[in-house]
Parts: sequence; structure tokens; C-alpha cells
Amino acid sequence: MTALSVAGLHAGYDPDLPIVKGVSFDITRGEAVSILGPNGAGKSTMIKAIAGLVPCFAGHVRLGQTDVTGLASHHLVRNGMGFVPQTENIFTRLTILENLQIAAQLLPKAERAGRIAAMLDMFPDLAARPGELAGALSGGQRQMLAAARALLTEPQVLMLDEPSAGLSPKLVGQVFDTLRRISEAGVTLVLVEQNVRAALTLTERALVLVDGKLAHDGPSETLHDGKLLGELFLGHRTAEART
Repeated sequence: MTALSVAGLHAGYDPDLPIVKGVSFDITRGEAVSILGPNGAGKSTMIKAIAGLVPCFAGHVRLGQTDVTGLASHHLVRNGMGFVPQTENIFTRLTILENLQIAAQLLPKAERAGRIAAMLDMFPDLAARPGELAGALSGGQRQMLAAARALLTEPQVLMLDEPSAGLSPKLVGQVFDTLRRISEAGVTLVLVEQNVRAALTLTERALVLVDGKLAHDGPSETLHDGKLLGELFLGHRTAEART
């Protein structure tokens, strides 16, 4: 079954100068997909538009069978969308547990404690210090907490924008180990990432954006040698040359 469908999406901040230009793709339930491309290609704008944080000027976004085009982000969460932005994705002045309790407010009261317990079980680093201020966590631990908050509502699709940004190689490894566990649990993952090697190792499929357009859609393994990826990043290939 299709978890996320994007058709003819035009999005950005000015209708006369769209950043995302007619992008279309479908993602199957349980699939892990990376979104790659050079700086300024429109990757983050696209994922934010899907998440209801950037205006959509044309096209459609469907979550499962539901058209969610242009819905506000809090309505998208209720429809099964989880989104972890690159920055400001946790409340640093609250504890780990308080961060999870706030996210759990979207759930029926009877389900909240059980879902919080499930997240702490999934993230042992967080379970070991529930009373610690989130602002005292390492970069990798903050990303784990952000992911746990997004997963609390059991989303159909979890999207992450640059989860490894600014992290040391060791912390990048920890974050991607966490994402691998999430994917193996059956969650549909959509990942915008500049760390190409890590993203391709995690995901089975990759989309490449160049100048706001889809330039490639194919198995991650086709990009491992770097030659095709180099051509795509330089904008020499278009969607007509997909593999």
C-alpha cells in the first residue's frame, strides 16, 4: 500500500518563484527513502511543504488515501504524519519526560502512559535519564528525543530533515543506528540528508532533487559508486534518465 504520494508538487515562499517544481513520487508503506541533492536543490523546502510548514501552490500530497495538501502541521500529525525538523525540535528547558508528555497530549488520555513507556523502551539512552533537562543532552541524544516525540503518535510516515547536521562522526553513527531500528520496526521513513554515504546505507531507495526538480528515482545501490550521483549533483541528468 502507498504510504505517501506526492503529485505535481509546486511549493516555496513566493508563487511566482517556486522552489519545488512539479515533483511527483510514491512511497510504499514500510519503505525507507532518502532525499538527496546539492545545496539549494529544494530538499528541505519540499519536505516542509509535505509537512504543512511551507505553502503548496499546485499539486497534491496524500497520506495513505487521504488528501492532506496544505493542511496545517498539527492536523497532519493527527492524520499520521511525523516530522522532525533540523533545528528547534525539542523543548530544551523541559526534561526528557516532559518533552514526551507534551507530545502525548495528542493521544487519548488512556494511551499516553503506555506510548511514553514504549518510547523509553525504544530509546534506552533516554530511559536512563528521564528527569534530565533536554538542553543538557548531546546532539545525538537530542535527535533521539526528537524522533521519540514524533513516534509517540504512531505515525504512518516519519520524515526527518538533516538529522545528522552538525554532529560528530560518532554521534552520526548513533543517530543512524536509531533510525535503522525505527525502519526495522516497520515505520515508513523519508530522510533528507547531506551525509550521502550514511543515507544510502540506511535506505533502499533514493530520490535526487536538482534545482527543485526530481532528477533521479531509483534503488540506493545504484548511487553507491558515486559516478551517477556526481552527474546528478551537477545537474547533467533529469528525471527522463531515471534508473
